[in-house]
This record gives sequence, C-alpha cells and structure tokens, in this order.
Amino acid sequence: MPIVGLICAVVFVPWAPLWLWLTPLPDSLQQQVNKATDFGLDGIIVYVNRTGKAPAFFSAGWKDREKQTLADPHSLFKIASISKLYIAAAATKMVHDQKLSLEDTLADHMPELVGRIENAEKITLRMMLQHRSGIPNFTDQPEYPWADLPKNNQETLALVLDKPAEFEPDLKYSYSNTNYLLIGEILDQVLGYNHHQYIRQEILMPLGLQNTYGSQSEVDLDQVMSGYFVGYEPDIKSNDHVNPGGSMIATAEDVGIFLRALNDGSLFNDEKQAIYSSVYEYEHTGLLPGYYSIARYHQDIDAVIIQFVNTSGKNTTLTSNVLYNRIVKIIHKD
Repeated sequence: MPIVGLICAVVFVPWAPLWLWLTPLPDSLQQQVNKATDFGLDGIIVYVNRTGKAPAFFSAGWKDREKQTLADPHSLFKIASISKLYIAAAATKMVHDQKLSLEDTLADHMPELVGRIENAEKITLRMMLQHRSGIPNFTDQPEYPWADLPKNNQETLALVLDKPAEFEPDLKYSYSNTNYLLIGEILDQVLGYNHHQYIRQEILMPLGLQNTYGSQSEVDLDQVMSGYFVGYEPDIKSNDHVNPGGSMIATAEDVGIFLRALNDGSLFNDEKQAIYSSVYEYEHTGLLPGYYSIARYHQDIDAVIIQFVNTSGKNTTLTSNVLYNRIVKIIHKD
C-alpha cells in the first residue's frame, strides 16, 4: 500500500466505534451503558421492555453538560424520524375509516402543487408512506438552513418546489422527509385540525401515553435532554424542528409502549394491521443535530429496546449503532 494510502487508512479509521466493537462484552447492561461516555457520547438512555419482566431503565452521562445534570432515563427526548411511525399509524386509521384512500394522489388533496412537484398527479398516499414517490428530500438540499431552521411547513416545502423528481413514482425506494411533511399536511386538511391532536386522541390516549408530544412548543424545555454536536460546544436543544415526521418528543418508555403495541397487534384490529403492514415498517431510527434514537422490537427475545443518545456528528451514529448491537447481545445472554 502506498504510504499516503496507509496514512489515510490510519487517520480516517473510525476508532471510537472500532474500539467499542472490539471491547469484550461486560457482565451487565448497566456496565455497558456506563461505557458509552468513554466513546464520545455525552449521554445515553436505554429502555428495555421484555414480556414477563418489569420494564428496565438505564442511563449514563449528561442530561445537561453545562449544568452537570446527570442523564435521567425518564427525560423527554427529540425522537426525530421515529415520529413517522405515529404518522403512518394515524394514516392507517384514517384509511380504514374511509377518510382517506391509499390511492388518493397528491394532486387530489393539494392541487396547488401540480406543476410545482413533478408527478403530483401520479404520486399516491401509498407511495409517500412507502418513500416511493420520487419527491426530493428537503434535508438533502444544499440550501437547507440548519443554522436557522424553517418556521413552518411552507418554508420547508419551498426548498423542493420546482425541482426535478428523483425518479418516476413507484419506480424505487428513496427515503424523503418531504413525503411525511406532505402527509402531515394532507391529514390536517382532511381532519380539519392538527394531526397531532388526532394522534393523541386515537393512539396515545388509548395506550395511556402521557409523555409524548407532537412538537417542542408543547413541552417545558427543561424536561428535554440536551443535544450536542461534535465540535460545537453549545447545547442545541432549543433548535425547533417543526415539520411532520421529525417533530415529536417523548420519553423512552412511551416510545417503547407504543412500539410494542404497534408490533403485537394491540394497537390495530386485523384489518388496520393489514393496511399498516402494506405501507410502512415496524421500527425506526431518528437523527437530528444533537439527537440519535433507535426504536426496535426483537421478536426472537420478545423485547422492545429503545436507545437515545444526545450526541451527533463525526462517528457518533456508528458508535451508537455498535453500542445498541452490544446491548442486544447482552440481553440475549440474559
């Protein structure tokens, strides 16, 4: 290998996740969670819900680095794209109740976008739910204002209007946050009120979830875990991500209870479950500056495992994924 290539290989190796991966598994889950801060993560929350066992809560590091407040497993957290599971569930209920059809087009509900979003007449609700619309992802746009976030859906949507489609509708899969922004707008239009109210009435309340919120405006920020970006010192939890599909805030326990209900059939009857299964997935990750979350159900051990980490940037997402996989292995051993 040429010397330049060797130097690059050494310099650019993601050392933190690599060393974490190579480290022997500790004896307990709490010991593993405690190690998270040794690998560049400011704070971590883990929630485990296994059938036949009491829910387990773990945390380590900082809830607020500046105030030296320790991580609290019951803190609120910005769950980012895990929000999409709730929107897909709401859309499922409305389709079942014939308030919507999966074959409704974007043009049917938002005719003003014909000519502004390519293929609006062909793109269906089903395609948007499945990320098969071809609509560009607003967070991929070079001009997306990360330092001064859009204040509403219209500002965000303007970033992709009049841009060419990524592909013809239903030709392939490509994740796009714009899909769920538009679905949120359609739900609001059909309901005549904000879809977060519908989610609360139809999903959260029946499950007894009192620590899940549609947006940052609904919560006391002091109750929210701080967020940090590698190389940027200030706490960025005050950044307000308002767009549907990325705006929700919840505790790990609330997300875990919702995810179990979504997976075990207690949220939907058979007809609704069939609709949901045809359009979206049963687990998700969420990533915003300062926040990374993983929400998964593991059928082989009948366990819901939620992990929140309040650090993003550099190799922290990879580190968080390695850490999550190690936590799953420890639970398997148990």
